[in-house]
Amino acid sequence: MMILVAGPYRSGTNDDPELMQKNLSRLESVTLDLFRAGHLPVIGEWLALPLLHLAGSKRPGDAPYNEILYPVAERLLQKCDAVFRMNGESKGADEDVRIAKERGLPIFFNLSEVPGCA
Repeated sequence: MMILVAGPYRSGTNDDPELMQKNLSRLESVTLDLFRAGHLPVIGEWLALPLLHLAGSKRPGDAPYNEILYPVAERLLQKCDAVFRMNGESKGADEDVRIAKERGLPIFFNLSEVPGCA
């Protein structure tokens, strides 16, 4: 399955780039396990961050950021087979889960729930 890993990225960081990077690293921490179980893990920021740079985004929440970051995840969800929702407050990740539920996609909250990861 192609699995969108969703969780806090900007939330709780006060837009501190170091804290945002820590959040991204936390999201990435499950991707190798998912890959080794035969899945293709994806994180929206992996696709959005280069686009933000190209679009000239200067800070979280500016016009290019709002144009790109969450729409990338929404478009990814059109291709994904499931969502892995990591702990932590995140409006974006909650939106990913809402969209996934609408599409009838499985939503996993623990690696042990993901086929091949038990």
